Amino acid sequence: MIAPYPYPKPPWPNFANAITSCAEYMATLYQLKITLRGSKPPIWRRVQVPGKFTLAQLHEVIQAAMGWYNAHLYQFEIGSEFYSNPAFQLEDSRSDRTITLTRLIPGEKFKFHYAYDMGDYWEHVILVEKVLSTDRNTQYPLCLKGKRACPPEDCGGIWGYGSFLEAITDPKHPDHADLLEWVDGSFDPEAFDLAEVNDRLQSML
Repeated sequence: MIAPYPYPKPPWPNFANAITSCAEYMATLYQLKITLRGSKPPIWRRVQVPGKFTLAQLHEVIQAAMGWYNAHLYQFEIGSEFYSNPAFQLEDSRSDRTITLTRLIPGEKFKFHYAYDMGDYWEHVILVEKVLSTDRNTQYPLCLKGKRACPPEDCGGIWGYGSFLEAITDPKHPDHADLLEWVDGSFDPEAFDLAEVNDRLQSML
């Protein structure tokens, strides 16, 4: 006869719950709407991002989805906390290298902010539209939809962008020719290429 197990039984139900929680954590997917604050008409992107992504990875997603060149400092503002690349040494900013979206996002309708280029200060409002589960047949991150072109870098922020558009559409404007040359001859503020955006996102994988 086999002797009874001499030690307390392991808490298998709790262990199973932990495995389930881990699986759910890995499968969490956030649908985010990223809108460039102050843009009229609005410039925005709708993306799906795994919950296991860090803020540093979300920064890369925003850059690729919007069409920025990742050439400036950036910072997230979530509640009363700020997060950024520790190499920037921004005051009161925590590292974005390890903290994941799942740890920060409490649920749908949650909003937080992302600022890019501390000079021009392009502020993005990020709205959590949906909390979903990943599809094993889909590669993430993924852009579902968007509207309008990303402004040119270094054009002076949202107010400078308005002045830029006025100048390039008015042949009599004193800066018309110089600004058109600056953007290689043309700029369409309504342009948005979903396939191109997803190509950039897939290059992250």
